[in-house]
Amino acid sequence: MTDDPKLSGWLDHGRDAVRRVPLAPEAEAIGRVTRIADGIAQVSGLPDAPLGALLRFEGGQYGFAHSLGAEEIDVVVLDETSAIEAGARVADTGEVLRVPVGEALLGRVVDPLGRPLDGSPAPDCAESHPVERPAPAIIERDAVAAPLETGVLVVDSLFALGRGQRELIVGDRATGKTSLAVDAMVNQKGKDVICVYVAVGQRATAVQRVIAAVREHGDLSRCIFVVGGASAAPGLQWIAPFAGMTMAEYFRDRGQHALVIIDDLTRHAATHRELALLTREPPGREAYPGDIFYLHARLLERAAKLSAERGGGSLTALPIAETDAGNLSAYIPTNLISITDGQIVLDSHLFASNQRPAVDVGLSVSRVGGKAQLEALRKVSGRVRLDYAQFQELEMFTRFGGISNPRVRGQIARGERIRALLAQPRFAGLRTIDQVALLAALADGALDALAPASFPVLRTRLGAWLDGHAAQAVTSVRDSGKLDDDSRRALVAAVAELAASLAPEEAPE
Repeated sequence: MTDDPKLSGWLDHGRDAVRRVPLAPEAEAIGRVTRIADGIAQVSGLPDAPLGALLRFEGGQYGFAHSLGAEEIDVVVLDETSAIEAGARVADTGEVLRVPVGEALLGRVVDPLGRPLDGSPAPDCAESHPVERPAPAIIERDAVAAPLETGVLVVDSLFALGRGQRELIVGDRATGKTSLAVDAMVNQKGKDVICVYVAVGQRATAVQRVIAAVREHGDLSRCIFVVGGASAAPGLQWIAPFAGMTMAEYFRDRGQHALVIIDDLTRHAATHRELALLTREPPGREAYPGDIFYLHARLLERAAKLSAERGGGSLTALPIAETDAGNLSAYIPTNLISITDGQIVLDSHLFASNQRPAVDVGLSVSRVGGKAQLEALRKVSGRVRLDYAQFQELEMFTRFGGISNPRVRGQIARGERIRALLAQPRFAGLRTIDQVALLAALADGALDALAPASFPVLRTRLGAWLDGHAAQAVTSVRDSGKLDDDSRRALVAAVAELAASLAPEEAPE
């Protein structure tokens, strides 16, 4: 500033003159649509557009560069294509495809671009992140050691999931894959895990059932639903899993914990194959493009448990895949099994025999396993899988004739109780202490006198009964995560007392 009034007036006049001078127009790269069909536009005149570039058509539609050629680029259109014609102008925005992120998305149903599908105004998100982001480096990760509790006994006891793990849910059509994943979502009610459900190619009615189930039994306010449904453009279905991962990473990178369910990657692979054939990419095994493995690998590698220096947050992924006639060796299931940290295999024969959830304990595995399991639960679940597998083998042989050996009959009776114990209705998640008490009672013989048909009643009454008859043991296990001898005796005695109180007529027909 200056004290000279003449000079001060000149400076003010200069600032006003600068404000009145219009800014120079920014340069913008413009191309033209040469052909458009099946959601793919071929565009010329944009030689510098990078792979994944966000492009804007003159009618307001958006698309992204899917493959680059010497003269033209193939653009996957993310909106309705009926208004786009050959010769239409296409502008390179200078950006890559991004989606809004933030807490404003919680409780919302949005498409993969963050646009609302629930009839409410657009979420007010202050940030947006690219849908394609690099996975955390090895040095930025920590060991997967904390459990992600699903409330499903067969999963938590035999195939424990850890925060930061990638566990594939795989099985034939209509075997309960989505139901198992939704049960895991519902069980996060009251916990510190934020859930993101991504629907890829699903019918609108199926997505509505999932949302209704979470609204009724879970905590909708801590969930995000990203829907690239069957009626959505192929480009939206293709980016849906990546958009869901980006939305979940916002919370992981802030030291929180997130769970992403992708339903399902088989349909995503089919959409990728469709786009690849339309853009003339070379096919690979079984006519799938050769980069389908890399596509899913770079997606699922983003699930991780971050180190303390990075905030200690975690992102757990539960991708779903569909098999045909139980063929786990098919191309897409094989790819996903090799990418993930284990698989929960659902069997159509078990489902048809009314065993729910229909988990095949022989083919299922968690490569994290007991490292992410509560010590008390690990202590009582050690022999259950082995005993159940032996029972299934023995049961197969008993179909050909009676068994007179008392030891074998005892094994079969125990296996029937294990099967009844592992059967669990939907939306009936068990607390960890309930699971510990049931498995300890099973191991110590406290359930030997109880008919398998009475197990559903036992399971329903167990939580309140333990809180009233073994409160000290419940508190001890919950606070320490360990099961000492006194607590075990108290829990087993309480379960035995409850089992003895069940009258035979209380068992369901």
